[in-house]
Amino acid sequence: MGLFHHESDEANAHAEVQSAHKSEISHQLLAAAASYEAAKAYENHCAANGKPDSHAKAKELIAAFSGAFVDRLVETKGLDFIDKQKAKHDAKVNTESALENSGEYST
Repeated sequence: MGLFHHESDEANAHAEVQSAHKSEISHQLLAAAASYEAAKAYENHCAANGKPDSHAKAKELIAAFSGAFVDRLVETKGLDFIDKQKAKHDAKVNTESALENSGEYST
């Protein structure tokens, strides 16, 4: 399985954000959706390039993937700067936690 199951809260948030209007998107919802998107991008990256050599590199990749998703949604949905920053932080925390719990890397 991946970092997040396809029926996880993050997966549901991802689906909701993709179809939501600006007023319906909180930074928590955006963060959960970004976490799911980052996990999918990370898994695709690992499938194409192999697992990163270190836990730190894996965390960098996840942060980049979640940040890119938040940036894209903020631009397309017109969200404000505060929501953007909160969502990026929360998404990074969510995906790093999922990575920690996956057992891929010993810390």
